Amino acid sequence: MAGEAPISASAIRMDADALNAFMAEAFPHSEPGSRGHVVAAAPGHIQARIDPNDKALRPGGLISGPTQMGFADMAAYALVLAHIGPVAMAVTSALNYQFLRPCRPGPVMADAYMLRLGKRLAVMDVRVWTDDPDKPIGQANVTYAIP
Repeated sequence: MAGEAPISASAIRMDADALNAFMAEAFPHSEPGSRGHVVAAAPGHIQARIDPNDKALRPGGLISGPTQMGFADMAAYALVLAHIGPVAMAVTSALNYQFLRPCRPGPVMADAYMLRLGKRLAVMDVRVWTDDPDKPIGQANVTYAIP
């Protein structure tokens, strides 16, 4: 990246539209809507939304854990890409997810915040919620390795 500014948590290189276009291109075989989409991107933060279908439900009619964790991971990936640009091989190196409340069917939102962005690792906090962002249904601490 000669001539480019160094990566920084205080500036983004990709907005929500660019992130969604990149995700669609990078994951062409995923079902439409299955991974969610970025609603907004700003320095240090992205917000994402997923509208899970019936395939995402577990017994009891709740949204499954794998769906929630995958969505949190997508939000973290989008946050990393927003800051470093379209680097497909940035990969999850750690994800710890806490289930805080039952996740009832309906739209699910995620707010991902950059805690630290280094040359090789990015560490993020992702809060997953449904009706009220102050009452998250899940929280993830996600680390990405940057190539």
